[in-house]
Amino acid sequence: MSEEKFVFDSLQDSDTIKDFLSSLTDGFDKRSITLSTNGDEIELTPNGLLSFMVKAKKKGSSNRLSIKIAWKDSHKGKKDGGSPLKIS
Repeated sequence: MSEEKFVFDSLQDSDTIKDFLSSLTDGFDKRSITLSTNGDEIELTPNGLLSFMVKAKKKGSSNRLSIKIAWKDSHKGKKDGGSPLKIS
């Protein structure tokens, strides 16, 4: 089984980040997310249960927010009964 990777790293303003996140939301609704830049492209098909992790860190004037979403194409399992996450 071959591995496909896609990496995009840039400096953007918060409105552009909001647009990227909105596009991701649309992709989850459609169950199809295509990422592309400079001829590189990957298509993902999120479906079923997905692992969701959020990390936030603040150190002095530096801030970091990391969001990780992972799944297996044929994942079947039970929903995690952990504490709900609130984002405001």
